[in-house]
Amino acid sequence: MTTTTVVHLLRHGEVYNPDKVLYGRLPDFHLSERGQQMAEMAAEWFEGHDIAALYSSPLDRTQETAVPLQKMLDLPVTLDDRLIEASNKLQGMSLSRSSVRDPRVVSRMYNPFLPSWGEPYKEILARMVSAIKVARRAAWGREAVCVSHQLPIWMSRRAAEGRRLWHRPDLRECNLASVTSLTFVDERLASVSYAEPAASLYVEGPSVPGA
Repeated sequence: MTTTTVVHLLRHGEVYNPDKVLYGRLPDFHLSERGQQMAEMAAEWFEGHDIAALYSSPLDRTQETAVPLQKMLDLPVTLDDRLIEASNKLQGMSLSRSSVRDPRVVSRMYNPFLPSWGEPYKEILARMVSAIKVARRAAWGREAVCVSHQLPIWMSRRAAEGRRLWHRPDLRECNLASVTSLTFVDERLASVSYAEPAASLYVEGPSVPGA
């Protein structure tokens, strides 16, 4: 007899960031009002799911995204540093389209395959795989939710789908409050799916990710 377990990777909601700062791992970047609505919609999406474990990156925006889900499920939220945002050498800068001409930015862009401007893709994937395995064990035969960030989730998905890790950041399919679901049969990854519970709240235009 086989056992099916699902690990859902939930990205945080919109962050209040009027200065377009690349906030990365900086503290005190909280969900905007719309981001809080996104978190509520994500929690509603999970209604009826058999969630046995709930994990979150320790950053403010992910913990706040987990709150509606924690209240609905009446489960403790376990903070896991392995789910944290990718580190980034440009963290704290206010970025715009003209930033591509900024020497401080250009000097970091010499290797898009590593990448040279932040935490290596392979290292991000390694810690995410470790966190996913822990969540899978904790929810064996049921489902787990891990609240994380765009790049770590995207690395997990690309690896799960057998794709190379380096990529164009503007083509990531990991929108705000989206859910990337990994379904395992015993310990074998059987399928990957993607959903956007808060799609109705998305606004057009460029955004500045955490890293």
